[in-house]
Amino acid sequence: MTFSDNKQLAGLNILVTRPLHQSIALATSIRSLGGNPIVLPTLEIADVADLSPLYEIIDRLNEFDWAIFVSSNAVNKAMPLITARSILPSHLRIAAVGKGTADSLMQYGISDVLIPEDKFDSEALLECKEFDEMAGKRVVIFRGLGGRQLLGDTLQQRGAVVEYAECYIRKKPVIDTASLLSVWSQGQLHAVVVTSSEGLHNLFDIIGELGQQLLKVTPVITTHERIAQAAKQLGLEKIVIAPSPGDVGVMESIRTYFQPAENNTA
Repeated sequence: MTFSDNKQLAGLNILVTRPLHQSIALATSIRSLGGNPIVLPTLEIADVADLSPLYEIIDRLNEFDWAIFVSSNAVNKAMPLITARSILPSHLRIAAVGKGTADSLMQYGISDVLIPEDKFDSEALLECKEFDEMAGKRVVIFRGLGGRQLLGDTLQQRGAVVEYAECYIRKKPVIDTASLLSVWSQGQLHAVVVTSSEGLHNLFDIIGELGQQLLKVTPVITTHERIAQAAKQLGLEKIVIAPSPGDVGVMESIRTYFQPAENNTA
């Protein structure tokens, strides 16, 4: 089978498990190449029930030296609340775990953002020289409820005073997967896109025993080695790590994986 340049994914059904609002652009890209995106959010991003602790931190942002945003969700949940109550202190330095998060900050007029140069995760951010000497520095980390502790713990070990501004919660949705499993059982689900370890584990729970067996032999496109390791622990056999965490990297991996052999021969 040969695909035209704009129909490289023709006939392929690709499961997209990102939160709904983060799936739209990727689904559009898949569709533009002739593929059929099946959007099944395995994470819901919701507001925290009590905003008062978050407002309390926002009202004293002038006390902090650094504000770190761990995700686009953190930006999009926190920044409207921040801008509605005050302006960011001029001395407050801003950092983001990755480029996508920095792009979200740009939408709020924040362009001077520290991000890692290569890999985009907490480990890479901690390697930035700006975080080498943190004695006495005050840091607020905007994140989801119960996020990873590595960033805050490491900065504390380096002498910083760290507080968490938890501005959203992640939920496992309740989904009827009968129609998905029917398609999948007929060999008509060709790849799964997973962009978080929590989303992967939620998917594994949601699809049940039959789906788990199917998932183990379906190509899974991930965006980080940490997610790949979680996939391996669940027994998944076909794992592809995208070269970058954004939609461009995911699409590159999908196209490369399904590139017909005919296109590689002249």
